[in-house]
Amino acid sequence: MSYETEHASWIRYHQTRRKGERLDALKRGHGYGNQLFAEKIWWNLLGHFNGLHPEYEVRDWRGRAYYVDFMLVIGMIRIVFEVMDYGSHGTDRTKYRQDLNRGLFLQSQDCLVYYISLDELKENPSFIQSVVRNILSPFTAAVGGGTSASATERTYNRTERALMRVAIRNNRLIQPTKAARELDLSPLTVMKYCRLLVDKGKFRAIPRGTSKRINFYEYIGTLQSSDLV
Repeated sequence: MSYETEHASWIRYHQTRRKGERLDALKRGHGYGNQLFAEKIWWNLLGHFNGLHPEYEVRDWRGRAYYVDFMLVIGMIRIVFEVMDYGSHGTDRTKYRQDLNRGLFLQSQDCLVYYISLDELKENPSFIQSVVRNILSPFTAAVGGGTSASATERTYNRTERALMRVAIRNNRLIQPTKAARELDLSPLTVMKYCRLLVDKGKFRAIPRGTSKRINFYEYIGTLQSSDLV
């Protein structure tokens, strides 16, 4: 498929799974610089957007929500790419300071953070592309390359992969009711996919109490599996 088709499908997928401020942030934030990075760098390198999240919500050291331009999630590994425009960051000292503090905090939370100059992206994209290729090279097997596979060709659908990532973020344990709130899904849908993941050998049901009721599932796959993206 063409970049335009895949990009539109990728953004539409994330829009349909967001609401409120998270949806507004995506509509507002995925502008010229981010689209340039998506097309000239990411698409040219990988040919798909699997595992890449635009305008991804994170929390700073005060617990306040903000949105990074791109978050790549590979198992427990989180990689942030921020496209920096001098006009919006360099001349406002307070915002410049906050951006650096947030980046520093994310790195303290075992998150890899990379800042990319919009000017360099426009004038020297080959340099940015080579650097991003080197950044991704240790994760090539998980990120994948070349042409993207359609959803029907994948062993795990988007919901199943999202549930596996939720479990990993919570020390391999997932509680369906909490996961449903986090992913904006119904509890019944989450339960259905948790059972499917048990059948596929990725989850293990954990019975609790004398009733043996299943309130938790454990992720038993590998932390850097390509099934996660």
